[in-house]
This record gives sequence, C-alpha cells and structure tokens, in this order.
Amino acid sequence: MAAPEATNFADATDIREFPHGRAEIVELGGGEIARLTLAPGWKWSEHVKPMAETDSCQVAHFQYIVSGRVVVEMDDGAQVEFGPGDVGLVPPGHDAWVVGEEECVAIDWGGIHT
Repeated sequence: MAAPEATNFADATDIREFPHGRAEIVELGGGEIARLTLAPGWKWSEHVKPMAETDSCQVAHFQYIVSGRVVVEMDDGAQVEFGPGDVGLVPPGHDAWVVGEEECVAIDWGGIHT
C-alpha cells in the first residue's frame, strides 16, 4: 500500500525564472506540479517562445487559477479566458498572456517540466 505524501512549494526541487514569470516545481507521487507566477505584461510568445524555439506552446496544461487572469489563444484563433477558481485543460498549440494589472498565479499538473 502506498504511503501518503506531502510537500510544499517552499521546498521546490526546481525553480525556473523567465522574463515576467517564475515556475516553482515540486515532485509528488512520481509526478511534477508547478506553481506559476506570471506578472502583468507576461506573454508566452514574447517571454517564453525564444527559449522554447517553437511557434506556439506545444505542451498540454491542466491548471487551476489561484489569482489573476490569463487568456489562452489556440493556433486556430479560439480563445478562452481563465480567472480565479477556474480549472482548465489547454492542449498543445497555443499562446497565452496575463490580462490586467494583477499577477496570475496558477497551479499546473500538466507539462511545465517539458
């Protein structure tokens, strides 16, 4: 029988800084969970694309938005806006940006590690 596990983002095993953002990553149950903190003005295509070297984000995300707002635009132009309390599944092939003057904090169980 598996034992219960607990961790805390204060004990993140990996911290990734990027322009206007930060990802704190913890390991739990054999997987990774990230807390993303994205500042007003953050946009994937401006701040992450140069590191990813792809035209759009090619990683799927399963996220819970703690605070702030973010818009996701798929490669086909479809858009959705997420805010506090929203849970979202975002397939590969998208751009995203923070809306408004409040930082966006999200918990991501998806592909932040790739």
